[in-house]
Amino acid sequence: MTVDPTPIDPTRALAPRFAAALEAAFGAEYRDTDPLLQWSDRADLQANCSLGLAKRIGEKNPRAVAERLVAKLDASDIVERFEIAGPGFINITIKSEWLAAQLSERLGDARMGVAPTAAPETVVIDYSSPNVAKEMHVGHLRSTVIGDCLARLLEWQGHAVHRQNHVGDWGTPFGMLIEHLLDLGETRAIEELGVGELNSFYRAARVKFEESDAFKDRARKRVVALQAGDQETLRLWKILVDESTAYFDAVYKKLDVTLKPSHIAGESFYNPWLQSVVDELEEKKLSELSDGAVCVFPPGFVSKEKKPLPLIVRKSDDGFGYPATDLAAVRYRTQTLKATRMLYVVGAPQAQHFAMVFAVAKMAGWLAAPARAEHVGFGSVLGTDKQIYRTRSGETVRLVDLIDAAYDRSLEIVRENSTHIPEDEQREIAKAVGNAAIKYADLSSDRVKDYVFDLDRMVKPVGDTGVYLLYAHARSRSILRKVEKEHGLKAPEAGARLLIEHASEKRLVLQISKLASVLDEVTTVLAPHKLCGYLFDLSVRFNDFWNQCPVLQSEGDTRLSRLALVRATADTLKLGLSLLGISAPDRM
Repeated sequence: MTVDPTPIDPTRALAPRFAAALEAAFGAEYRDTDPLLQWSDRADLQANCSLGLAKRIGEKNPRAVAERLVAKLDASDIVERFEIAGPGFINITIKSEWLAAQLSERLGDARMGVAPTAAPETVVIDYSSPNVAKEMHVGHLRSTVIGDCLARLLEWQGHAVHRQNHVGDWGTPFGMLIEHLLDLGETRAIEELGVGELNSFYRAARVKFEESDAFKDRARKRVVALQAGDQETLRLWKILVDESTAYFDAVYKKLDVTLKPSHIAGESFYNPWLQSVVDELEEKKLSELSDGAVCVFPPGFVSKEKKPLPLIVRKSDDGFGYPATDLAAVRYRTQTLKATRMLYVVGAPQAQHFAMVFAVAKMAGWLAAPARAEHVGFGSVLGTDKQIYRTRSGETVRLVDLIDAAYDRSLEIVRENSTHIPEDEQREIAKAVGNAAIKYADLSSDRVKDYVFDLDRMVKPVGDTGVYLLYAHARSRSILRKVEKEHGLKAPEAGARLLIEHASEKRLVLQISKLASVLDEVTTVLAPHKLCGYLFDLSVRFNDFWNQCPVLQSEGDTRLSRLALVRATADTLKLGLSLLGISAPDRM
């Protein structure tokens, strides 16, 4: 359905009213002053602009400024009352009738009244990035989950999103990998890679390389052949890439991630353009030779010894490293994909590398306004011992094993608590629960911080967990089903009369109304944990409403109104969870 773009969010509805009042009270030059509207525990909203405004206009008494502003505010259709508190804070109580009318008009709207962006951009998101013939491990979890969440959010807002999986599929290791493939035989190698034995395949090749000079010599010659474009070598290389790609795709499907094989743009993709990157930097007189290597010294980057820090674009042996590939990627993404925003979802330790790459790209003119690039760094996944998460033997945890463990634990819980549900549906629910547990635990943590991976806590249906949110959603759907079955009442549609009579009802509607602002904040500062926090608070307020305002036992208009709130909550939870990449079953 199509809805009026007027937002449910009262902060957005009041913004133009404040602009008009600021102009009327203080002059046209103050119209664009930010009213600093914030959600408040003291009222519904609070405007905090008076203190700063007092300094600008030379008024010693901020309360007087607040009084002049309130006197010019024409918002009687939205606001029940204004109260000036403290040194000039404006407390705002929103009319319940206005909130009810706004929400009523959006019942059944898949977007909950949130219009697509008026300024769509072309956004490139670089995330996941496993290595060919190497296992995806727990270290890939954060990049994959955070990147996929941001891709879903930005796409939903109306931006043109290009997912880019920058896999490691080129370079010197492929000499030993191809030679190991030949030793095994193509059929056996394909079988081994096809069942996900990537780690054992890579390790066996590495052992041969380290222990056999003859194998090492073969591997080095094979690298030369690969880089020279030898057709047979490229065919063997493609076997490694294709089998690894199929395995990665299976892992992504398990985790319900939107990355597809078509999104892969790995190191090999940029290989043909690396020399032209060097040539262009030389032509623009940005590079210089340093110990035989082609380097760029972007201003502001120095070593511990306070010496200029180089970005090595071509090594002294004429080989290319990550900087050249990343510069080629920036150039391709801005010049060919026409990206205006690029997000690199890569671990925090790579912050300086990307800062230097972006700096050099700006110097070269490849990263010019309105295009900009952002490193979306993140912390590590820790075990319950607060150390880097590993197996008991000290090895890195395979991502697929982590997903399977969450699924198995979830299936046990679902079977214990959902005996009324058929086995095949139990398995689907268990997959949703397992993925919710993993993704929510990751996304609900501020991405720049480390977090503890504790599966026992993550699968619990209580506390700040993804499973708690799934149960809140399932409970809301259960109420709607029961009322329809027992009373023949379907979920209210747009225009249904909605009453807000109890404080818990108003708190719930106010929380629902924040959705658009929360989503804008998440995609602006790239902080999925803010959406998680919003959904958790929504679930808490829904449970509070459920306990204080009986739905099934109420009658007449009150019951219909409360059913409307149940539906709005269910739809908002489902939408918010989907943007996190979490599927919400209707029953559990």
